[in-house]
Amino acid sequence: MSKSRALAGQNSRVGAQKINKVWHGLCVPMLICIFVLVMTNEEYILLHRRDDVRTLALRRAEEGLDVKWCLQQIEGWQKACEKLPRWSQVDGLWYPPALSMEQCSSELTARYKATIVSRLFPECSGRGCFADLTGGYGIDFSYMASLFASSVYVERNAELCRIAEHNFHLLDLVGSSVVCADSTEFLHQDITPCDLIYLDPARRDDVGRKTVAIADCTPDVVQLQDRLLEVGTCVMLKLSPMLDISAALSVLRHVCEVHVVSVKGECKELLFVLDKIHEGQPVYYAVNLGPSDDVFTCTHEEKNRALLRVASEHEASACATYIYEPHASILKAGLQDVLCERYAVEKLHPMSNLFVSSSPVQHFPGRGFEIVASCGFGKKELRAMLAGVTKANITVRNFPASVAELRKKLRLAEGGDVYLFATTVADGSHRLIRCIKHG
Repeated sequence: MSKSRALAGQNSRVGAQKINKVWHGLCVPMLICIFVLVMTNEEYILLHRRDDVRTLALRRAEEGLDVKWCLQQIEGWQKACEKLPRWSQVDGLWYPPALSMEQCSSELTARYKATIVSRLFPECSGRGCFADLTGGYGIDFSYMASLFASSVYVERNAELCRIAEHNFHLLDLVGSSVVCADSTEFLHQDITPCDLIYLDPARRDDVGRKTVAIADCTPDVVQLQDRLLEVGTCVMLKLSPMLDISAALSVLRHVCEVHVVSVKGECKELLFVLDKIHEGQPVYYAVNLGPSDDVFTCTHEEKNRALLRVASEHEASACATYIYEPHASILKAGLQDVLCERYAVEKLHPMSNLFVSSSPVQHFPGRGFEIVASCGFGKKELRAMLAGVTKANITVRNFPASVAELRKKLRLAEGGDVYLFATTVADGSHRLIRCIKHG
């Protein structure tokens, strides 16, 4: 009897263990499923925001999630970490589709616009009003709106308006309002005059191709400028960096400032500031934003008065000890001649945009190098000057070959401490100049 009871007890325990295993095997997947089912969009985004978006897109979509929206937010946040670092640290912000993220201003350029506004309207700190008629993602708006008591964001894209309204609340932009409307239609309404109007016209045509000319942008600010200056004391226009500045000045009136803005050496945008009471010529600002912001200012009169100075072949070969390359904004603004006047430097060639001097130049707006040697492009002289050099940083200016072609010819890898400039000098001959970084 006791043996039977023991066997029964043993069987009972074994049965219980089997049931527990089966139950555990069922419960764990069920719990996982329940977790997946109840996971919110926000939780998914937070969990995967550092993951590869393309890989995530290939996975089976979880039930109940707006996967398209989630991927858009993940991709937007990843881009914002580099382009908009301050925004990327604000939890809960919404990000627009990829094209809007690509087209929006960077934090660096938006912050620079705010410095312009602070200088133009020192009395408006916490007062006055501002209108952005082409709101987009709202980066520029957020930085400028914070300087005024009231501000209005105008955008015809309803989705961008929805995103902006959500974000402005999180960014604590008190006094801002969102209006979903066409900028031209809004401008012709009976609206309250304001201190500053900002426009960044769309630079794409109906089929998505990039445009440059002002007349090809939407809205056409040339046609609207009278109304803009009727409503606003000042108007700031953001235009394509490819736009011809002289051509723009020929069709825009009351331009008091022209800003050519580069970021880390790459020209990004042109800013034209219009003031309804300004009748003279504009002041030029050539700006290079980066680790240390470099702002070069020049009046229209100084620009016209400056004389080009070109180094002779003898001076370029024998006397020059230092060579300088201006940043991109200087070149775009056409201020090369002003450099000759201010810094007592000379151009190697009228078209080379490289400047030389016999002594070091302090605070030159660009890169400076000390010349080690120079030569023509004969095989023997090249071999002698580049002896022991296996890699170099190569720049071509007014030269018939590209960097890639020259690098292949010279058999040099990229990088290192050696800098080579391939260019044309005053007598029309081609020279290779070897340098080391200066200052």
